[in-house]
Amino acid sequence: MNYSKAWRFDRFGEPSVMRLVELPRPTPGPGEVLIRVLVSGINPSDVKNVAGHFKSTLPRVPGRDFAGVIVGGAPDCDGAAVWGSGPGFGVTRDGVHREYITMPREWVARRPRTLTAEVAAAVGVPWLAAWTALVTAGQLRAGETVLITGVSGAVGNAATQIAHRYGARVIGAGRSAANPSGADAVIDTIRHDLAAEARALTEGRGVDLVLDAVGGPLFEPCLRSLRKGGRQIAIASNPQGVSFNLVDFYHNLGHLAGVDTMSLTGIEIASILARLADGFESGSYRPPRIQAWPFARAVDAYDAVLASKAPIKHVLRMAPG
Repeated sequence: MNYSKAWRFDRFGEPSVMRLVELPRPTPGPGEVLIRVLVSGINPSDVKNVAGHFKSTLPRVPGRDFAGVIVGGAPDCDGAAVWGSGPGFGVTRDGVHREYITMPREWVARRPRTLTAEVAAAVGVPWLAAWTALVTAGQLRAGETVLITGVSGAVGNAATQIAHRYGARVIGAGRSAANPSGADAVIDTIRHDLAAEARALTEGRGVDLVLDAVGGPLFEPCLRSLRKGGRQIAIASNPQGVSFNLVDFYHNLGHLAGVDTMSLTGIEIASILARLADGFESGSYRPPRIQAWPFARAVDAYDAVLASKAPIKHVLRMAPG
């Protein structure tokens, strides 16, 4: 039997609970492909998963995002460069922090020609979240104004680029006036009242759509930033409860929706990635900044994600072979 390396945890805790193990190389079933993983991305949610936030079944291989090459299960696709993510990866089924994975062929998307494997593995979850929030749930339209909290983060950066490609104006919100995302305007939420500034920037009307990637104390000010009939999408994983004035909310005819990338199906993920690929290949989207780590140093890479405050994506690079 062929074996391959994988990072796995059999109890919850700090990244140090992960162990490098050898597991049987998976065999593709009917309709599945075997993929050699070249690079896998590390998301904050992967660190939270190892810590027990998602109560995944154990033992478990973590990891949600990858770039790789098809090496089995579909002779007509052998050698194809692919990228992806998948439903339940790292939580209800083993994830991608391993050398080989299998998945249904219909879950797989072709990697954009303009992206290296390292960069492609860094797109995944943040861009899926941004797309699902703005396009699927938010129904963003050209000419609209969208307010994005946490605009300097990975999701905020992706959302800004998607909104601009759709012809929308972006007002960002963050804990400073810094603007690495390229938003059309940025509100410093430490020094200014979010709702008042958002209305001032829209001539008192309010924004059409809010993507709240922060939650907590910004949730209610975001609602007050909406125009009459506006939409607010919440994706924050902040466990802190929120409160708002229900009377004001319904008088404003507001719409509130939540987005959870964990609930996306494999086919939905592949479809979104195919549409994102067009943006990267046309040059409309800028790839995220990355820091690549050797696969053997996964624990160090997880620690870096846990400690990082910078908008950079950490990835694990497999050894050639």
